[in-house]
Amino acid sequence: MNDKLHSTGWAEQIPGHQLQRLNQLIDEIRRCCDDKHLIEVEEFGLPYAEIRCLMLFGGERYLTVKGISERLEVAKSRVTKLVNSINEKGLAERAVDPSDGRVRLLRLTPAGREIVDRITAFQKQIQTKILEKLDPSDRSRVISGLEILRAAMQEAKSEMEATITDDASRH
Repeated sequence: MNDKLHSTGWAEQIPGHQLQRLNQLIDEIRRCCDDKHLIEVEEFGLPYAEIRCLMLFGGERYLTVKGISERLEVAKSRVTKLVNSINEKGLAERAVDPSDGRVRLLRLTPAGREIVDRITAFQKQIQTKILEKLDPSDRSRVISGLEILRAAMQEAKSEMEATITDDASRH
C-alpha cells in the first residue's frame, strides 16, 4: 500500500465529520447523475455509452475513433463497437478524410443530428429544473462552489496519479 497516498499529514487537521459529509454528498450527487442517465436511456432508447458518444459531436462536424476514444477515456476497441452500433442505427456514418485517405472519419447523419439536438434540449430542460429549485441569489454561489470542488478533485487526482507513477517507476 502506498504510504504517500494513505498518509494523513495535513489531512489530520480536517475534521472527520467533514470528510464523511463530503463523501456522502459526492455519492448522493453521483447517484442523482446515474438516475439522470437512466432517464436519458429510457427517453431515447439508446445505451448511455452511445448517448455519450453522440454528444461528443455537439459542435463537431467529424470525429475519429481515436478522438472519441481519448475524449471518452475508453479503449479504441470499445469505441469501435460504439461506432458500429450507432452506424447500424443510422445515427452516424463513416467518411474518408479528404486530406488523408487512410483516415476514417465519423459524422452524424441527419437522424443522428436530430437525436443529439433532442438530447441537448432534454439536458437543458433538466438543468433548468435544477437551477429553478435554487434561489436566484444562490445559483452563482452553487456553480462557483462546484467549480472549486471540481478543481480540487482534479488536483487531488493528478497528485495521486503522479504518486502512483513515481512508485511504479521505482519498482
